[in-house]
Amino acid sequence: MHLKWIRARRLRNDSTDAELRLWYFLRRQQLAGHKCRRQYPLAGFIVDFVCVPARLVIELDGGQHLDALEYDRRRSEALRREGYRVLRFLE
Repeated sequence: MHLKWIRARRLRNDSTDAELRLWYFLRRQQLAGHKCRRQYPLAGFIVDFVCVPARLVIELDGGQHLDALEYDRRRSEALRREGYRVLRFLE
């Protein structure tokens, strides 16, 4: 199995409370009836949530992201180049 998929599985198993609360709504196709995925490899990164049909990525940023603002900016830009809109929320 590819390392990104192994890491994604580990992240799904170690979800934060905020991720679990959001997943409760997204997993039931409550985003305009579209299926969402969580901790999903995309464009060389593992995104928190993605709705592929809507081309939407949702990221929940905890305190660790305050030290990685430039990395997050580059990551969001790479996802935009792939045609995705990126929504970021601070936990």
